[in-house]
Formats: sequence, structure tokens, C-alpha cells
Amino acid sequence: MKSRSNNSDSPRPATRRGSIVPGLVSIGLAVYLVVALVFATRAGAERTCTGLRIAVNDTAAFRFVTPAELARELGELPSAATGMRLTDINTDSIEQLLAAIDKIEDARVVRLSDGEVLITVNPMHPVARIFDGTSSYYINRQGKRISASARYHVDVPLILGHFNDSVFSPLQLLPLVDYIAADSLWNSLVSMIKVDSPTDILLVPIVRGQIINFGEPKDFDSKFSRLRRAYTEILPVKGWNFYDTISVKWGGQIVATRRHKQLPRPRFLTETDDDADDITTMQVAENVAPGQALPGKKAKNDRPIPAAKKQE
Repeated sequence: MKSRSNNSDSPRPATRRGSIVPGLVSIGLAVYLVVALVFATRAGAERTCTGLRIAVNDTAAFRFVTPAELARELGELPSAATGMRLTDINTDSIEQLLAAIDKIEDARVVRLSDGEVLITVNPMHPVARIFDGTSSYYINRQGKRISASARYHVDVPLILGHFNDSVFSPLQLLPLVDYIAADSLWNSLVSMIKVDSPTDILLVPIVRGQIINFGEPKDFDSKFSRLRRAYTEILPVKGWNFYDTISVKWGGQIVATRRHKQLPRPRFLTETDDDADDITTMQVAENVAPGQALPGKKAKNDRPIPAAKKQE
């Protein structure tokens, strides 16, 4: 019989003490972090508010709202905030409450490291004032409105008309407002925008004389280029009071209607006004002299723009 081999002298497998130690350290570190996080969370939950502060930006430019007014909107919170647990102060609900106020553009609420709650508010930034019937209000670029009153006055473009937001909204005029504001000539000339219909936008010049029918609020470069020609080439020759309405509504043309009556003389003059019974129109197309039409084409003056009726 074969004798059994003696395995007592065979080498034993080496232990992995070197790999076990780092594993235990990692587990211990993870447990420590969890415990520290739990204690930190509990400590944070027990932190109390040291005060509530309201800051309103740009109050010098837009005096629509003050910190005192906002404090009243928040009810008892400003006076009761000190000593409250920070977790009991719902910053999201405060932001939503303030953002719903018509005077406010947006609001942000944060908890500071020293326990103070800071409320930062941007007041509404109006870009135009709307006169619609008996009501008047300011609008911002998002269409938010604030009723106009003697308490609030901001120097912004004026828009007059009846608006139905589902058909034609004042916001659709903002590109025209921006275009006028960006040009020093038109910004100084146009005093108001009047909306007769979505296709008949009227510009009221600050210069006494005419009404400008701009048509639809589009093709700004072409229309203002023709309008500039009317003011630099035609009116200085014909006279600033010769035409009642100047229209750039139709493409490539300037159509003007002679007024029914001359403008009243200044009060210090004694001469009487002579009425003009005839109505004439002019058309200026591209590269066509004033008072002429394109060869073979009929001027679009079959229905001249009616002169505005002047009250005696």
C-alpha cells in the first residue's frame, strides 16, 4: 500500500490582512459621515431665524413698491420671523405670494448663513402705458399690468386703443416701440401710438400737423425710410400743414391726404382761416418724384385716407 503523503510541511495560504484594514477604514468613515450628517440635519432643523429683511431694487427709478408695503403683504411673518425655526419659514410660498402682486416683477427668498431670511424684490419695469377706454395701466414685457394712478408716474411710450388680447394685444406693439426708441429722430418725433385696428396703427407726432398711418406693425425699415423721405423731401416743399394724413401702409409708397381745413392760427394772430374744399392726394413710389405715379400704374388713392375731423 502507498503511504499517505505528509502535508504538514506544505505552505499555507497567506492572510489578506493588508486588504481588510482599508475596507474597515472605509466602512468606519462612511458610518461617521452618516452620523455627522444626521446630527448636522438635526442641528440645522433647530436653527432659528435671526431676522427677516426686505430689499427692493431700483426704488429710485420705479417707486411702485416699498419694503414697508411688502411687509404688510406678508402679514404677521415679518414681526414673528425672529425666533422661528428656519425650516418653518417656507421660502417658496413667500416667493409665489410676492410674485403674484402686480407691482412686482419677481422675488427671491434665501436663508443666510447667519440665520437671517433675505427677501429681494425687483419692482415691475413698465415699458408702455396703455389708455383703453376709461382705464389706464402700465405693462411690462411679459404683459403683466399695473393700474396707473396719480401715485405712480413713469415716462414711457403711450399707446391708445381698445385691446382684446385674443385678437390684438399691446405686446404686439413692443417691437415698434423698441424701434422708435432706438432712433433719436423718431423717438423725439412720435408722441403716442394710436390703434384704430390691427392693420391701422397710427403714429401721432409731437409736431403739430399730421397723423401717420403706419399700417401693420411690421416692415419697420422700409416704412420708416419712406417716412423719413416725406419729412425731409416733401413736407419742407409742400408745407408742414399741407397734408392731414401721411400713410406708409402700402408697400413702396407714401400716400398723403390734404387736409379739409387749415390748422387754426395761433391766438395772437388776427387773420381768419381759409377753408380748403378740395382734397388731393400724393403718391411716392420707389425712385418716383413726389406727385407722380409709376408709368402704367394707377396710384392707390381710390380711397384716400380720410382726414381727421377737427373740432371747431
